[in-house]
Amino acid sequence: MTRYSALSLIRQGFAGHTGWSRAWRDAAPQDHYDVVIVGGGGHGLATAYYLARNHGLTRVAVLEKGWLGGGNVGRNTTIVRSNYLLDANAAFYEHGLKLWEGLSRDLNFNVMLSPRGVLNLAHTDAQMESFARRGNAMRLNGIDADLVDLPSIRRLAPLLDTSAEARFPVVGGLIQRRAGTARHDAVAWGYARAADALGVDLIQGCEVTAIERDGTGAVTGVETTRGRIGCEKVGLCVAGHTTQLADMVDLRLPIESHVLQAMVTEPVKPCLDTVVTSGAAHCYISQTDKGELVFGGDLDGYPSYAQRGETALIEHVCAAAVALFPAFSRLRLMRTWGGIMDMTMDGSPIIDKTPVPGLYLNGGWCYGGFKATPASGWCFAHTIAHDHPHPLVEPFALDRFARGATLDEKGVGPTPVLH
Repeated sequence: MTRYSALSLIRQGFAGHTGWSRAWRDAAPQDHYDVVIVGGGGHGLATAYYLARNHGLTRVAVLEKGWLGGGNVGRNTTIVRSNYLLDANAAFYEHGLKLWEGLSRDLNFNVMLSPRGVLNLAHTDAQMESFARRGNAMRLNGIDADLVDLPSIRRLAPLLDTSAEARFPVVGGLIQRRAGTARHDAVAWGYARAADALGVDLIQGCEVTAIERDGTGAVTGVETTRGRIGCEKVGLCVAGHTTQLADMVDLRLPIESHVLQAMVTEPVKPCLDTVVTSGAAHCYISQTDKGELVFGGDLDGYPSYAQRGETALIEHVCAAAVALFPAFSRLRLMRTWGGIMDMTMDGSPIIDKTPVPGLYLNGGWCYGGFKATPASGWCFAHTIAHDHPHPLVEPFALDRFARGATLDEKGVGPTPVLH
């Protein structure tokens, strides 16, 4: 890792930041690779890194039609957690949280993990019973979970409206204290630099326009806007555009793409040092290290590939945030954005081989994409390298929908009805 003295940092500031060395190579496409990863977001970069580090596959290219980190990895609310009910999800996301906890050291890049805790608010006795069930399931899987009462919540979030007259009365909650947030762009940069150092080619401005196959149907390469690239294996990590790439090989997937919006306020002094979520209000709130308050909510409710949303959802989320935290009504909204969620029918992801030989799928992440980044890359790299799913993702098989083995996990949020 390049180290800079305080004097050199000051010098760069006065020089217009023109003297920095590149964090990774601007690689040109080669004629052939062992593996091509389509998608230069968190999952694609993590997959490439673990292919090289864990499996010794360095003839790997990551193809990104825009710029690295310009998709969902840079358009989310940065929450990381493993507070899931079902065993399959609990094991997978807990593996991911453990990777998060050592990720800065592993990548030699500060991903700014902040284990500030994620608090789920219960507004009814029935919700509290549901949280007790989930918390017990988490503890049985070796995951930290604590039920908290109303006095504890008042200490955790003093500005939260916990009065008897509150629009959403609070009776208690469930907190995972190891959960929290990480810096999304730092995650992309850290994985990109580490993958590049192991010999992976990171190729930006390179859109895949076709997936080539031979007479047996096996993958032989991809056509791109920068020419043809041959390969034995192709891994799809393209988030909301998964179905568009699958269409290139006539593969129909149980996925729809929807917009999920988020927004931030102007920065203020520290006033909320945990992540607060309310399923009843369809709202979750945290404060960034810069002081901005980040709000998120539910899907816009219609299929779309646009990285923007509509004012109706913005108004809904802001109204919910103000109902939970009346003091926040004084703040000005600074900006909003939308990410494209590829939603499966059961709210759980797909990491698997496809019926097309040499084509592998990483998609359908719904609300869980960012938090899954390390575990997703780890397990997808194993699946590609060994041509067989990692044990942790065997329950996330593509054919589970045909077999009736769905993973309907309430902890991931609502899911759309596929048309």
